[in-house]
Amino acid sequence: MSQPLYPVVFQPSGRRGEFVEGTPLLDAARQLGVDIDSLCGGRGLCGRCQILCAEGEFPKHQIASTVGNLSAFTATEQKFEQRKGSLDGRRLSCHARIEGPLVIDVPPSSQIHRQVIKKDIDEREIELDPAVRLFYVEVPVATLDDARGDAERLLDALAEQWSRTGLRIDRSLLADLQRTLRADEWRVTAAIADDTVIALFPGLHESAYGLAVDVGSTTIAAHLCDLVSGRVVASSGLMNPQNRYGEDLMSRVTNVMMNPGGEEELTSAVREALSDVLLTACSQAQVPVDEVLAFVIVGNPIMHHLLLGIDPTELGGAPFALAVDSAVTLQARDLELPANPAAPVYLPPCIAGHVGADCAAAILAHPLYRQDPVTLLVDIGTNAEIVLGNKDRVLACSSPTGPAFEGAQISAGQRATLGAIERLRIDPQTREVRCKVIGVEPWSDEDGFAAAVAATGITGICGSGIIEAVGEMLLAGVISADGLMQGSLADVTPRMQPDGESHRFVLIAAQDGQPEIAVTQNDVRQIQLAKAALYAGVRLLMDAYPTDAVDQIQIAGAFGSNIDPKYAMLLGLIPDCALESVSAVGNAASTGARVALLNLDSRAEIESAVRRIEKIETAIADDFQEHFVAAMSIPHRSDPFDELFRVVARPAATTAPKRRRRRPRR
Repeated sequence: MSQPLYPVVFQPSGRRGEFVEGTPLLDAARQLGVDIDSLCGGRGLCGRCQILCAEGEFPKHQIASTVGNLSAFTATEQKFEQRKGSLDGRRLSCHARIEGPLVIDVPPSSQIHRQVIKKDIDEREIELDPAVRLFYVEVPVATLDDARGDAERLLDALAEQWSRTGLRIDRSLLADLQRTLRADEWRVTAAIADDTVIALFPGLHESAYGLAVDVGSTTIAAHLCDLVSGRVVASSGLMNPQNRYGEDLMSRVTNVMMNPGGEEELTSAVREALSDVLLTACSQAQVPVDEVLAFVIVGNPIMHHLLLGIDPTELGGAPFALAVDSAVTLQARDLELPANPAAPVYLPPCIAGHVGADCAAAILAHPLYRQDPVTLLVDIGTNAEIVLGNKDRVLACSSPTGPAFEGAQISAGQRATLGAIERLRIDPQTREVRCKVIGVEPWSDEDGFAAAVAATGITGICGSGIIEAVGEMLLAGVISADGLMQGSLADVTPRMQPDGESHRFVLIAAQDGQPEIAVTQNDVRQIQLAKAALYAGVRLLMDAYPTDAVDQIQIAGAFGSNIDPKYAMLLGLIPDCALESVSAVGNAASTGARVALLNLDSRAEIESAVRRIEKIETAIADDFQEHFVAAMSIPHRSDPFDELFRVVARPAATTAPKRRRRRPRR
């Protein structure tokens, strides 16, 4: 009698397979090429292969996952806990065996190729006017003749010495207030936010810090800033742990819909992640966590709502109503952050149901609403946010591009980690390939590449790599403008290989343990679908503005920072424009969050700007489908892209062969 087979999905890679009951999870992961570390060869000694079993219904995968579908905790795992401490709900994948359908989360700490968070700092001058300021004050000593309480004595001293009247003291300070006042003979430094004393330090205290955080659907990036100098003293980032509940935003909303109360798990996960990036940044900078006195947090509407503990279900369907679209200010204690409990936390306003506070922050970083040129600002991620306009008028929308640009849904796709192909060129005559790999300086056809890549291997292709691959395949005639593989090239180059009913183009051949890395017909289709959704959103804004051309294009986001503008335009991600007017602006959302952290007046400015933005809802727009279909061609079915093809050789106008119509029988 045959043993039953059970489906298993590994997150965040999304790789899936069916396995015989009793298969160790580590073996299943290796069969699928899932990135799990193991130093001890599966003996349960090193603990590097830890995983977490996701609980609940996962409609996208048609799986009901539960820890009951794993084998019982083993004696080896118990010994590991005795030696190294608690596993905190995790299992050793080398000893946990499959006994039912499973969705398995592989945390970053268990991955060999750990995530490289490419959300670099955009260094710029910011006029300092932080929300929290420090005031050194000498408080009159308590005497029998002065019956005032110590709190009142402090407030009076601040009023007398700094003209700060009408203040109150946060309740969290009261327990240690008297001890702090007497620690340095009634000399203290008070940290004041708005009308509240939020922290108190003995003596002269000259340091205060704030954290600017971009909570993305895929990654969370944080910058610890000195509120006195404005300098970034540390940066930290990690994968958003909500990935295990769905790669895209709507999957997470669906998870909440299918699992009542599921928003509490998602809220808990993102708040724990915020605590992690805070503690990591403080550790890097050797800053006491109680000196972190302010936060600015930005994110898309669903991340925004889940962070605040708001059920995002209403954002899952028309009219995509936000629970709150104005700016929100709360305190660190409200988000369970391990910082000064009274530290103010500011969330900028959301723009629309699918255009969030992260987009508002990006606009603050690059204020097109002050400028004359008509500017297109595109923040490319799982959900692209698009803004078009100038000082006269600004419009915004979002477009569901999905995770393809981040390497998901691509056969050899992966995130931007060591060993991933990030750049690629194809000779149009020979169809030979040369590539650049993350973590390796030389290109594949240069001296020293083989030795350098031996340390990382070539493990897959990331978002910028697949964009360049598809663009180069078009220029080399490997695919048509309709995105179809030109199978006739199989007679010309061994790189064109049969693949079911279609073909695949091999970038790296399998040899000596190196897996084959190829671009399949489905890979091209996934990129076409993503880029068509983005371009359709852009065209909707251009129609509504109205304009036939833009003066400049700014590409934001971690992905946008690493993509060559020429290939973005060649693929049809962005509209035609002079290439010198296209620029990558880095993680604009993080930059805007830092501006809002370090300059109090900027908050009123962006709140005013957001109120004037006109919103276009792509999900219900009449012309979205028409624009989407036209944008499936590469770069576009009808837009000529004259500016692009002034500097790039126009590829042969190959299109998909038309199907012959059958003659009707007489």
